[in-house]
Amino acid sequence: MTDAEQLLWYCLRRKQLSGFRFRRQHPVERFVLDFYCYETRLAIEIDGGQHNEPNAKYRDMARTEFLSCRGIQVLRFWNNDVFNNLEAVLQRIYEVLMERAGEQAPAEPPPSQPPPAGGRS
Repeated sequence: MTDAEQLLWYCLRRKQLSGFRFRRQHPVERFVLDFYCYETRLAIEIDGGQHNEPNAKYRDMARTEFLSCRGIQVLRFWNNDVFNNLEAVLQRIYEVLMERAGEQAPAEPPPSQPPPAGGRS
């Protein structure tokens, strides 16, 4: 996993986001999703700068269409968003989880804890 994926995983693992279980590096046919919530059929992809290349944009669009046809919604975030605006990323994920679970999202999601300074857990 990339550093951005590790940071987000720290916030998603162990049902920390409203009790939703996420899997990391989850295979769906020929693709491997960064994160996947089976309960809500939500995929989360964390993209680096290489996803700005024209061929990569086309592949990402095709991948999203493929997953969408299978009832899986894809949320994409840039690495920089995860590093610089983690709370907004988590808020967006939370809102979509609630929508897909058929619930009304409260204004504030449960707090998530950033990783401890100076190391991984």
